[in-house]
Amino acid sequence: MHSKHRERLKSRFLLSGLDYLATHEILELLLFYAIPRKNTNEIAHILLDHFGSLHNILDAPPSSLNNLDGVGKEVACFFKLILNTLFLYLDGKNRETCQFRTRYELCDHLMLKFIGRYEEANAIILLDSKGKIVFEGVICTGTHNSVELRVRLLIELITIHNAASIVFAHNHPSGIAIPSKQDIFTTKKLNSLLLSLNVSLIDHIIVADYDYVSLRDCNILGLFDKGG
Repeated sequence: MHSKHRERLKSRFLLSGLDYLATHEILELLLFYAIPRKNTNEIAHILLDHFGSLHNILDAPPSSLNNLDGVGKEVACFFKLILNTLFLYLDGKNRETCQFRTRYELCDHLMLKFIGRYEEANAIILLDSKGKIVFEGVICTGTHNSVELRVRLLIELITIHNAASIVFAHNHPSGIAIPSKQDIFTTKKLNSLLLSLNVSLIDHIIVADYDYVSLRDCNILGLFDKGG
């Protein structure tokens, strides 16, 4: 009986996509691939009742999913895989036409590198003397409320790619993008390092969920532009 239901749901999806599927049916369909031999309808409703929406389920930390009856490690791993694969897809698509006309576009691009992360992380975008992106990515991760800048790795990447300027970013998993005293200190330290390498710090972006703060726009970064 379960197998017939699965086949019907798969056929509906292949015929019409997700347009005519209810949220619990979409969730059921996803769960088929993490729970191969069990009725996933009840589990789909448990997840929706607990988290309220599909995006909240996918954003949930694995530990929160593990604590629910019938969910477990396989489901938590599968959902995390789906979310991270989606971000890789979007990041790859964006890189094909990576030209940022405004700071807003730059920040929107950087946000993709932090969505779904439960620990602080540092990301960078390196540009050559003509403003072309030569490298971008997350270079280190830390704990829920701190991350240490890997200076040696940063210098190595700048040297390898002959970078002339850099955009630095990190996230606040707490959900508040306001720069802390430590963030300002790190920015000053980073700017001094880059000045010694003749590399320009374009901005330091702090990301929190779907919000962000530019230290350049806050006039904080400008205080250090000459090594002050």
